[in-house]
Amino acid sequence: MSVSQMPVGKIGGGASSLSGMAGPLWFALAVITAVPVFWFGFISLGDAWSTPEYSHGPLIPILSAYLFLRDMRRVPPAAVAPKDRWPGVAIIIISLAIGVLGNLVRIPDINTYGFILWVGGIILLTFGFRRGILFWASVLHLVYMLPLPQSLYWHMNITLQLISSEIGVWFVRLMGIPVLLEGNVIDLGVYKLQVAEACSGLRYLFPILSFSYVFCMLYNGPVWHKIVILISAAPITILMNSFRIGVIGVLVDNYGIEHAEGFLHYFEGWVIFGACVGILFLLAILMQRLQRNPKPLPETLDIDFDGLGAQAARVFTLTPSRAMIVAALVTTAVAAVYVATPQAELKRADREPFGLFPTTFESFSGFTRPLEPSIEDVLKADDYIEASFMRAGDSAPVGFFSAYYHKLTEGGGIHSPEVCLPVGGWEMFDLRAVPLDLQAETGVPAFEVNRAIIQKGLERQIVYYWFELNGTRLTNDFHVKLVNIWQSLTIDRTSGALVRYTTPVMPGETIEQADARVRDLMIETFPTLPRFLPPAPAD
Repeated sequence: MSVSQMPVGKIGGGASSLSGMAGPLWFALAVITAVPVFWFGFISLGDAWSTPEYSHGPLIPILSAYLFLRDMRRVPPAAVAPKDRWPGVAIIIISLAIGVLGNLVRIPDINTYGFILWVGGIILLTFGFRRGILFWASVLHLVYMLPLPQSLYWHMNITLQLISSEIGVWFVRLMGIPVLLEGNVIDLGVYKLQVAEACSGLRYLFPILSFSYVFCMLYNGPVWHKIVILISAAPITILMNSFRIGVIGVLVDNYGIEHAEGFLHYFEGWVIFGACVGILFLLAILMQRLQRNPKPLPETLDIDFDGLGAQAARVFTLTPSRAMIVAALVTTAVAAVYVATPQAELKRADREPFGLFPTTFESFSGFTRPLEPSIEDVLKADDYIEASFMRAGDSAPVGFFSAYYHKLTEGGGIHSPEVCLPVGGWEMFDLRAVPLDLQAETGVPAFEVNRAIIQKGLERQIVYYWFELNGTRLTNDFHVKLVNIWQSLTIDRTSGALVRYTTPVMPGETIEQADARVRDLMIETFPTLPRFLPPAPAD
């Protein structure tokens, strides 16, 4: 009897004193009552899927469902009821706890990771641990529908921008066109092209990685073939995106700036996406040709939709069990308590807007200026200040910048200078955390800050920066996330800011002299900062 002709039996197998629809009803209760716990994450996923980088997201659950139903044909109904369902109950309880934690700290990523774990728990509960673990591939694939954490996203985005710019410029030079690259700005002389966030390649990389994963799950070749395909997906996408940037540079140099804008720009993007998929297919064909007994690619891909409906219908043959009843009741109880418990509103810090920041201090005076709209759009800060201060007798100004965010847990993210400065063509040297002790002059206890020397051509600057979270000063991005979670639980505030001081090192000037200039502005501005970056309220 073929797999597709196999009779639809009990999904978990085995007899039970309860019959009829009791099993499906308990299963449905567990599923329905889990929705409120993970609803916050679902809303966040919908918002993420509306962006170009994650627009492939809605396809991921569909593909995962296909992988799951396909694997169900290899796991026919058991003759005896599974005895190892309780690990599934344990995982469901853990996933519910993670989901509730994500709601409490207002971090949708935590909530959605809890949901994926919950899906795995439901499968283990239904099939038992030894049989349910066979469905790991379809559950793991759901990770591709999630947006990256903001800090990781920006690190990847900036890195890919720089890599794509470098390779794209190499291609332009290969065509005999003189070109200069500063950070992510390609200077063709008459025209300057900025390799913006949209050109980093992430909007191709994420769906291509998902495609390569599904391709490997359906591919019946050797394991090393699958590993090669998975590993190759990222570099192929990066190289093809870089090639796209190079082609745009050549077209702009020969035919004008309109070839970097509008429909043609997006059309070139779709062509590159299709080319990446085609290269992965060609790679699989090439590896098949290297086999002793090569097969045509269609014969190596297990794409079969026959009988999937019958496999899905097995849910109606579920038999109830103590483990399933416990899972349904626990899920219902957690959801009921969560829905009935009022959620505390995040408190907004009582602060003054940066528009009121003084421009005159004891010896320094200066001015503020707005950022370029494109930079504002990437920054996505709720409030910011970009100011330049100078005092009589100094050879150079001191820049002061701060970006403030009301919520850092719901999609907001501080952009570290370590990530952003290289985009402008600055190379960062000697980045380290150093103690800053201004207590004698300002009364502020000593704390650590990041200090770096950056250089672009012959220009050098000193940069001091740190992250300010309601009076807590930090130097590490990851530490910021942990403290932010803790403050969300303890003071109901998830606000935070970046604080940065910069000054150029002038010709004939020592590093120590530039350092002293920054330190002097810090001394004069520190007493003012709490008005705009207030500490946590006292107990």
